[in-house]
Amino acid sequence: MDSCDGRARAYKNGKTFDQCKEIAESMNPDFKNQISKNSKILWTEILEKVDHDELIYKLTLKFLRRDGYDIGNHKTPEVKPFIS
Repeated sequence: MDSCDGRARAYKNGKTFDQCKEIAESMNPDFKNQISKNSKILWTEILEKVDHDELIYKLTLKFLRRDGYDIGNHKTPEVKPFIS
């Protein structure tokens, strides 16, 4: 019985998961610059810049959290640096 390889699944615009990860990583420096200039970036701004691609949006937030940013929650939908 043939089955599809889950790792090769195509997401929006036919991209693989690994390609989406690379795109999210490549966009993060721009988001970090905007955070350093404005002290925050709204989730809606990130969503617009990733062209409403939900997977890249979620990966972007994940990578920003990994890099030490407070990604907020449903009450404060913004990303800002952690205050020590």
